[in-house]
Amino acid sequence: MGAFHSVPEDHHYRILSEKTGFSLEQIKILHNRFKQLSNNDDVLRRDDLNTLPDLASNPIRSQIVAAFFDRRNFQKGDEGSVQEIGFEEFLIVMSYFRAPSVHMTEEQREEIRRTKLRFLFNMHDTDNDGTITLEEYKHVVEELLSRSGSLGRETAKGIADAAMLEVANISVGRMGPDEFYEGITFEHFVKILKGIEIETRMHIRFLNVDTTSLCK
Repeated sequence: MGAFHSVPEDHHYRILSEKTGFSLEQIKILHNRFKQLSNNDDVLRRDDLNTLPDLASNPIRSQIVAAFFDRRNFQKGDEGSVQEIGFEEFLIVMSYFRAPSVHMTEEQREEIRRTKLRFLFNMHDTDNDGTITLEEYKHVVEELLSRSGSLGRETAKGIADAAMLEVANISVGRMGPDEFYEGITFEHFVKILKGIEIETRMHIRFLNVDTTSLCK
């Protein structure tokens, strides 16, 4: 039946369950998916996700893949990126896409929301400098719009430019014609998304595992 059935007695995985919110049964399911993705290896590499059909049509596929190899998302206070990850790192990143439990205090829900926002911020702060720059933000908006099929690249670019100015106004107020907008900080990012429920909207599919269902 496989060594993974020792998980209930494994202190390490009990800690992971507490850390990620996944039950031991859910960890077992995700471990099986991890082994499928890694071709039964103990580590997962970028190429294993880059060729995944589930992400092929996602307009921010590259950002999603990069997020799995971003040290900032491993909850260890590190920075930079890695070329391969083990199951623990995979599980922690997957937990960002997990819907919150309905049995939570407001304080716990706010903490989870902020954690998810930080993950989203890291995903778009591609150069890891603490801000989402004009080009980083525009790239995401252009990709989302142009791949919808209803807009051309130039139209999408124009909308992205306008959207960036609107974001700047929300973040730092109305700017003068000679002022330069350096980018969105994390606190600006939290402010921009205030009132928008993202806790239950962050989900992806990996080999028929829908992360919207991975909640207690």
